[in-house]
Amino acid sequence: MRKKVTVVGAGAVGSAAAHWIVSKELADVVLVDVVQGLPQGIALDLAQSGPVEGFDLKIVGANSYEETANSDVILITAGVPRRKDPTTGKFPSRDELVKINQDVVGPITAELAKYSPNSIMIVVTNPLDAMCHVVKEVSGFPRDRVIGQAGALDTARYKTFIAMELGVSVEDVHGIVLGGHGDEMVPLPRHTSVAGIPIRELMPEDKLQAIIERTRKGGGELVGLMGRSAYYAPASASVSMIEAILKDKKRVIASAVYLQGEYGYHDLFIGVPCVLGAKGLERVIIMDLNDEEKAMLEVSAKAVRAVVDVLGYKK
Repeated sequence: MRKKVTVVGAGAVGSAAAHWIVSKELADVVLVDVVQGLPQGIALDLAQSGPVEGFDLKIVGANSYEETANSDVILITAGVPRRKDPTTGKFPSRDELVKINQDVVGPITAELAKYSPNSIMIVVTNPLDAMCHVVKEVSGFPRDRVIGQAGALDTARYKTFIAMELGVSVEDVHGIVLGGHGDEMVPLPRHTSVAGIPIRELMPEDKLQAIIERTRKGGGELVGLMGRSAYYAPASASVSMIEAILKDKKRVIASAVYLQGEYGYHDLFIGVPCVLGAKGLERVIIMDLNDEEKAMLEVSAKAVRAVVDVLGYKK
């Protein structure tokens, strides 16, 4: 029997994710959105590319959740994105979205959990770390089946900027980004290399620090350029997680997971290196951080906690 993935939200991230899922022939796809006709149209459009691209999967668009029943993995992208306010001309911060998207993601999660009680949920909606708490709280799922797509995207941006600066292939850049999915994320240059060569042997410190800062502001840079949130890279990062789970690949991918003592944190979603496989989160990898890295992670964790506290859940 083929696997089944539900993508909630037929916007730019959701439709791009659906595209990559079917192009990789990972699973049948159900694309759900509240806008009448939108998910059905995108699903039909994708299906009609099958004969050209050579994939043969079932792609369904829906406005309700019955079609999502018995999904193996669910990708939640629905929510209010960061867009410029036409009145003020300002962009809302991730934190300002928290209550609005809590009201969006909460009811969606209840429906999804009802129809697919054994699924693994991957959260993309921002503020990412807070929305993971919403999904876990509402679904009642164990921590191994609620995972946030954070470090996968942040690490991809980090590697991209390094490859661009050095003029090397992104395939040879190795590194990781920890912490919350926001401006306090924690790129780790001490654990960054190009084909095994430590990054500090290849570029001066000022260039490296500029890349770290650009990575932290990566989402905001794209919003500033496009007037909307990014979608290709977030979708691609999400699909890498889905693929690791569906194929039981045991890949090590930085993901936002509900820590229970790891790195000294409890009951908080923070991006850390994780082994992803058929069970979802299969293991948190504990890195040996130095004092500076621990301090940066603490700053990030405090920022996450401040946003999570807005949700109003009892501790």
